[in-house]
Amino acid sequence: MAERQGQAAPDAVLTRIGQVVMLHHAGDREEARHRFLGLWAEIGEHGDPLHRCTLAHYLADTQDDPEDELAWDLRALTAAEEVAGDRLAAYEGSLAVRALYPSLHLNLAADYARLDRPDAARTHLHRARDAARTLADDRYGEGVRAAIRRLAVRLGDDGTPGRWGPPRQRP
Repeated sequence: MAERQGQAAPDAVLTRIGQVVMLHHAGDREEARHRFLGLWAEIGEHGDPLHRCTLAHYLADTQDDPEDELAWDLRALTAAEEVAGDRLAAYEGSLAVRALYPSLHLNLAADYARLDRPDAARTHLHRARDAARTLADDRYGEGVRAAIRRLAVRLGDDGTPGRWGPPRQRP
């Protein structure tokens, strides 16, 4: 019925991912990681790129090891880039993925900062800033932009000295 009214039917996989996200936000990180990994096993390395992007994006947040978190965040970005390839305009998940880009790059910047890799952190911070320009002035957009500003201060990339000193000069 929803499809006849011009609305897409709910995506069952994204709904399941959302349910696990709620579990994680409620504080059960271990169970959330277990369920996310079960979903990843169902979807597989070659499953729908929107599903892989979304799942890997949230799965990264359940990791204890910063290297593992980085690996999942990189998987999320790789899947997003598959969607953003030649079929971006036609793929129904393209808008959802485009809205995730600022957060994907922000997470990678934070991962690299935790791993004491400031150049990589700043590179992804700049990409997050650029991608955030397309976000709406809503709760999500403001939250992402605020997180970008906080990380910029931490990285000393806002014009003030930070952990690694003054920011690099951009050409």
